[in-house]
Amino acid sequence: MRSAPLRFLHAHATHPHPELALEIVWAQLASQGATTMEASLGWCYLTEAYSDHAEAVLDSLRARLPGVAWVGGVGIGVLATGVEYIDEPALVVMLCNLPAATFRIFHGRHPLPGAAERVMAQEGVWRAHTAQVHADARTADMPELLAELAERTDTGYLFGGLSTGRQHALHLAFDPHDGQDEVGVWEGGVSGVAFNADVDVVSRVTQGCEPIGPRREVTSADRNLVYELDGEPALTCLLRDLGVTARVGGTDWQREALPRMRATLVGLTDAGSDLMQHGQHFGADTRVRHLVGLDPARQGVAVSDWVEEGMQLAFCQRHVQAARQDLVRACAEVREEFDPTESPGRQMAGAVYISCSGRGGPHFGGPHAEMEIVRHALGDVPLVGFFAGGEIARRHLYGYTGVLTVFGS
Repeated sequence: MRSAPLRFLHAHATHPHPELALEIVWAQLASQGATTMEASLGWCYLTEAYSDHAEAVLDSLRARLPGVAWVGGVGIGVLATGVEYIDEPALVVMLCNLPAATFRIFHGRHPLPGAAERVMAQEGVWRAHTAQVHADARTADMPELLAELAERTDTGYLFGGLSTGRQHALHLAFDPHDGQDEVGVWEGGVSGVAFNADVDVVSRVTQGCEPIGPRREVTSADRNLVYELDGEPALTCLLRDLGVTARVGGTDWQREALPRMRATLVGLTDAGSDLMQHGQHFGADTRVRHLVGLDPARQGVAVSDWVEEGMQLAFCQRHVQAARQDLVRACAEVREEFDPTESPGRQMAGAVYISCSGRGGPHFGGPHAEMEIVRHALGDVPLVGFFAGGEIARRHLYGYTGVLTVFGS
């Protein structure tokens, strides 16, 4: 039983000096009741300008709130309810009072239990239901690492993003109760916080791309080269979707096709997963990947991912209208989960939003535009997050997406 109502508090600030930004953040949190709330878990996201001060920032937060566990990361930008800070010195912080028994911090020296340990677990032993993950964008074999980590949860559902920076890709994970004298700032690998089944979590993925052609099945592929789609040459399908009329091998086809191809990407799903949702936009399992080359001799197209026969594929393009529409759709789906007529008493308490570093207000048409859409849809729910070098949802690594996760009370 929770001894107190679930509360989330959040604050944000920008300042050339991180210690002064922290003072501004603390003043905001204190005015919301942080000094009297028994906070247990906190999130802290920093822009790259504060990377060299990450340990000092975390030390200061630990000194003010010694019993709080912390997670977070560094990105090219950070965000909070209604605001975005991109390429400027800034930080955002959120606190909550989830019961300590409902979550666990993990990192390289304190990993989640593996599959064998989970099989052996007896009734009453703590089990991870879902997990929020932060990772160094330069970590090798990230897709395999995420798949293995997902196996350590009961649902297989992960959410989070890759820390990124020009010099450092730091992520934060500190547990005051694990008995280890760790700084809590990590470089390389993964870290995060796992939640048990008592934590009410609703998560949605929003894509920033729109299909320009039909869904097709990959019928011939070799590693990252796709040769046939629905039995037709893949390059022929691509040119048709782009409206290119020149014949491959002729003198004009590259002049006509290449400018359009530079703005074209590929949506992929595993065999058995739905590429499209409602026949109009990409489903949550769709990963958007770059189109990285052509093989005119064999009518193939090269994709920045491993492709296997049986996968579904659609060519797509990024643009503002598609991104806005799909973000509104994702927010509406989250809001419906908390509809008082369907779930009386269930309310949104706090949220984390991880967006691609290629999104943000500028992509949506103006400063703070992406977060204004979220705020308009969800209201003034305490929310923090960052602009990542890759987004994590389920067991997949995404690009050009936003991952919205809301905690319910």
